[in-house]
Amino acid sequence: MFPRLRGHHLICLQFYRGEGYDEVFVENLERVIEDAKKRGVLVVEGVDDVCAKCPYMVNGKCKYSVNSEEEVKYLDVLALSLLNLSPGCTVSWKELKEKVFSPEVLEKWKEEACKSCDWRDVCEVGDKG
Repeated sequence: MFPRLRGHHLICLQFYRGEGYDEVFVENLERVIEDAKKRGVLVVEGVDDVCAKCPYMVNGKCKYSVNSEEEVKYLDVLALSLLNLSPGCTVSWKELKEKVFSPEVLEKWKEEACKSCDWRDVCEVGDKG
């Protein structure tokens, strides 16, 4: 079974560095990433395996901030467009990483998504780790 990831998580998890909302969330993130590296990823629309353990996920909606649900949906659409992927497809972690770190994807993502991200201080965008 493939880990299920939504658009923006396909990109953002490439830069994950052990930070999260709480221990349950962090443990889940680490498990999802390890599974994705081994099995690949099923691209989904909306709530995914990362959202499943998020303390801000309420009734299938992101409640992190007033506009967060709209913001994550925008980021999902942007990510899928940049990566040329769609819900229902599968992709290996290696192929995903290659797509994310292509100059055209990474630069556009930095311009559009990173500038107002609350995780910016703990994210190492550009570090291929």
